Amino acid sequence: MNIKPFLVEEWMNRYEAGARYNIAETCVDSISLQELWELSGVDGNAFWADFCGRRLTYGDIEGLPSFREGICGLYHTLKPESIIPTHGAAGANHHVFYSLINPGDRVVSIMPTYQQLYSIPESFRADLAILSLSEENDYLPDLEKLKKLVTPQTKMICINNPNNPTGALMSGELLRQIVEIARSVDAYVLCDEVYRHLAQEDIWCESIVDLYEKGISVSSMSKVFSLAGLRLGWIATHDQKVIESCLSHRDYNLISCGMFDEAIASIALQNREALLRRSREIVRGNLRILDDWVRSEPRLHYVKPMAGTTALVYYDYDLDSYTFCERMYHETGAFVTPGDCFEQPKSMRIGYASDPQVLRDGLKALSGFLRILEKEGM
Repeated sequence: MNIKPFLVEEWMNRYEAGARYNIAETCVDSISLQELWELSGVDGNAFWADFCGRRLTYGDIEGLPSFREGICGLYHTLKPESIIPTHGAAGANHHVFYSLINPGDRVVSIMPTYQQLYSIPESFRADLAILSLSEENDYLPDLEKLKKLVTPQTKMICINNPNNPTGALMSGELLRQIVEIARSVDAYVLCDEVYRHLAQEDIWCESIVDLYEKGISVSSMSKVFSLAGLRLGWIATHDQKVIESCLSHRDYNLISCGMFDEAIASIALQNREALLRRSREIVRGNLRILDDWVRSEPRLHYVKPMAGTTALVYYDYDLDSYTFCERMYHETGAFVTPGDCFEQPKSMRIGYASDPQVLRDGLKALSGFLRILEKEGM
């Protein structure tokens, strides 16, 4: 299989470990097991005493029942049998394409978004069509343009809600309109929902799987629940043919997820409201910090995120985004992601879900770099 380099992940792999101020991270500030015990009121000693006595088998092949039941609490209409655990949302996205997409199938995907949603189907020789999102439309899909890209041969429409990297959030009404377009040609809608539940307002963020019989929701324990180290995600759908195909293909590349991972995730999901309160407090407070900072820099602009953990910030300096971000990293220690990783020139993705002081320090270093560029006449 020939596939394009995964630009954002290659960038993160190259520089993340040495960053002084990591404001490229997209997960809400990660927690330790000790913090999870405290947030959930779990007796950690009792957990270890129980788990350490277990034999390390493959575990529940189709997923630990309490984990799958916990996931159902994040949706309105799901039952455990509609959920397939995977190795992270990255594994879930790949597995959906691997299970459903054949050469020649039309796949419509948005851009900018997480590169998996267009590069993987393209590598499977799908007939890929890109729906470009625009700043002028607040990075929301233009339905008239979508209709023109959708043909009777369309197998799948791929969206990301909330959006990475822009933080745009599609309303339930907009999602329903996308569903009607998909239904008109009997196409699946795959929605990467890893940032769902992190809206800036107290609203219910609707899931595609609750709205459409052929909707496929992908998510994980990484972003919202601050547990990326578990490497645990899921595919959720009401479509029985999708479930059967994914389970059949799963035998070739996954078999089961880890017993330990699913046990920890079950505890987190049983206490999801406590974790969600923590995550929302962080992203809402930090977005205020970021918004004030963007407004204070006259040569920057963005569309303020409505949800999620990331913002796409454009700059007015005569440097491509890779050079901009590399120079800043080496000269100040501030680490962000080049917009060119998302095919968005002269911009950077900032992750604002870190510890608040890390965000403040990183933005201060970034401002210092902007002053350097201005002295250079950029």
